[in-house]
Parts: sequence; C-alpha cells; structure tokens
Amino acid sequence: MVTHVLTSNRASVPVFADRVFEGLPRTDQRRWAQAYVESLLTTPGKKTVRRLAAQISDSPTASQSLHQFVNASPWDWNPVRAELSRWAEQEMTPQAWVVGQAVLRKRGEHSCGVHRRYVPATGRSVTCQLGVGAFLASADKAVPVDWRLMLPGSWSKDPERRQRTRIPDEAVSRTVEQHALDLVDSLVAASGTAPLPVVCDLESATGTAALVRGLALRGRDFVVAVPSGMQVMVGRHLRVQRPQAGGPEGPGMAVSAGSLFEFDAGMLTRMETVASLDGRGRHTTVMTSYVRLPEPGPAGAQTYRTYRLFAVRPEDGRRPVQLWLTSLMHARMESVLALTRLLPRSAEAVREMAEDFGLVDFEGRSYPGWHHHMTLVSAAYAYSRLDRRPARTAEPMLAEPMLAAA
Repeated sequence: MVTHVLTSNRASVPVFADRVFEGLPRTDQRRWAQAYVESLLTTPGKKTVRRLAAQISDSPTASQSLHQFVNASPWDWNPVRAELSRWAEQEMTPQAWVVGQAVLRKRGEHSCGVHRRYVPATGRSVTCQLGVGAFLASADKAVPVDWRLMLPGSWSKDPERRQRTRIPDEAVSRTVEQHALDLVDSLVAASGTAPLPVVCDLESATGTAALVRGLALRGRDFVVAVPSGMQVMVGRHLRVQRPQAGGPEGPGMAVSAGSLFEFDAGMLTRMETVASLDGRGRHTTVMTSYVRLPEPGPAGAQTYRTYRLFAVRPEDGRRPVQLWLTSLMHARMESVLALTRLLPRSAEAVREMAEDFGLVDFEGRSYPGWHHHMTLVSAAYAYSRLDRRPARTAEPMLAEPMLAAA
C-alpha cells in the first residue's frame, strides 16, 4: 500500500479542493470534500469511513459525519467532475479521451446496480457493480474525470429497489456504448480545448458498431478495439475490386473483421512495418484495409462512412492479433498506434485506485453515494498523479466537530 504525500511546489490539497469543489453550495460540504480527499491520500491500508475519519479528526462524531456527507448529502457531482476535468486538462497534456470500465466486486446484492456479469479479462462471472469511466490519457498516465453506473433491468425496472437506493427518475438501464457516448458528450461540454480522439474497447461486436456510429454522428475521431466477429464491408468504396479466391465474394459484401486478415485479400489489404515507440528498436507489423460498416435500415437510405481497419501483430508472437477501427484516415500509423497504447493506462489507473485509493472500499449502497465516492476517489487519484510533491507528515485537519453534511 502507498501513503501519498501532501505538500507541493504547485498547489496544496486545500488549494486544489477550493477549485475542484467550488461548485458545492455549502461551506461544510466543501470542507468535508477536502477532508475526504486528504484522508484518501494519507490513510494507509483499507479506506473504511472509520479509518478515513480517524486520519483527519479526533472527534468521535467525524465518522458519522463523513459517512453522511458521502451517502446522504444532496450535492451534485456533475459540476465537480467538470471542474476536475478542466483542472486535469491544464495540469497534463492529454493525447486522448479513453473510455474504460471498472469492475467493482461486491459480496452482497443490496448495493445499487450489483449484478452477475461475465468478465472477459478473467473468464469468469462475478457479482459486481460496473462503472464506465472517462479518462484523460497521456503516454504515461490516465486520470479519471467522469463515471456512469450500469443499471441492469433488474434494478432500473424495480420500483422498490429504485426507492431504497435513491435512483433518480432519469437514471435508466443503458448499454455500455450509450454510457460511453454520454461520457464523450460530457467531456466535450467540459473541455476547454478542442476535442481529443476517443480510445476504447467495449469487448462486444454489437456495442462497438453502435459506438462507432454514435461517434461518427458526433464528428468525433476515434480509435476503437474491434472484436474479430464484427461485420464490416471491404473496400474504400462500395464497388471494390473482386478479391482473390478464398476471400469474400461480391462488391461490398459484409465479412467478419478477423477473416479479412486470414487470407490473401489482394488489393483489399496491405502490410506495413512500423517502428515501435517503446525506444527498444523493435518494429510492429500492421495490416490495414479500408472498410465500411453495414448500416441498419433500408438500403436506399444508408449513408456509408469509410474507416481504416488495422490488425496489429504482437511483437512477442504469442498473443492474438488485435484489431482496431479508426476514423483517422490520413494520420501516420505510428501516431495511431500510439493512441492504442493509451488504452492500458486506464486499466492501470483503476487497479491503482483499487489498491491505494479505496475504490472498492465504499460502504454505502445508494446511487448518489456511489457517484459521490467515485468523484472523490477520482479527485484524490488525479491530484496524486498530477501534483508532484515532497513528502511530509499529514496532521489532523478537522480538530473540531462539524455538523453533518445533510
């Protein structure tokens, strides 16, 4: 476990908190937000509310007040996240918006959104909450700035569960790609600069196609991991050169993305060797093809967009070929590959947040409580990664009892 430091040649925690939480309407809410972030940064081990409270106050009621601030206080997390995004944008030079997922395992079934879900990374089904997160990512780090909580139908359609966990009327069951598009819309609204490319992996052929269409309609550039079974139409135009024997037949015929690189597709694919960006003098083999996505609806009403599909052959030769789809038609392949390497940064951030920032230690069960906790953990993590500081010993910051932040 890591205990994070609290001094800086940039901004102290109070200065950071004053900016990020300035939208909270009450003074006591802003003070508790600062206290929660500072305790996440300095409390070793498990981040229970009792341990967090003991780190920042000698008051016997601090634990109850901190718990109430996170679970019962009605503060809006959206302005806080928008300000966190703007702050992080200024403190780093993000190269992309990465959409990632956080699987938060739970033992009971009463926390909002808990359900059984198959996790491809582990090959098992687990009882969990699933958070879909937006990250600002650079070559060496990713910081979370916004979150959505998956609500299966068993939660969104159950009036008793909705009332018990205080799920607002506007929160309904949505797909991962719908959450991803919503996150992108929020990033566009919060960003102080031009929109960045979107990088993500939804691990679903249906979801990936829907995400690509949604991003295209919004005019957003993207690099998206593609399942091998996702259907594509080969060629830069609908009428393409007939492939060699063994390939797909007919102009514009839909084939699986993976099969396009499993045979000699002639003029439909090309191979290039790209210098690796890891500084070790290695090279990456990339196969590319221009494709379009089959569009739903009557054929006469369909509008086809051309994308670049590319397959990356791992340098170690042991892992499977990774497929990607991008709207960056004219960018150098080295630049596009650099964007794909940002995706693991979000997974690393989730792991570090779970190990050192209490991501999975939340004790509340409500929908607002989950969003409050994710916002505060994200703020603490972003501050720790973007504010470089020498260490000092943190002192209790709340010596006097405070009123509960109801």
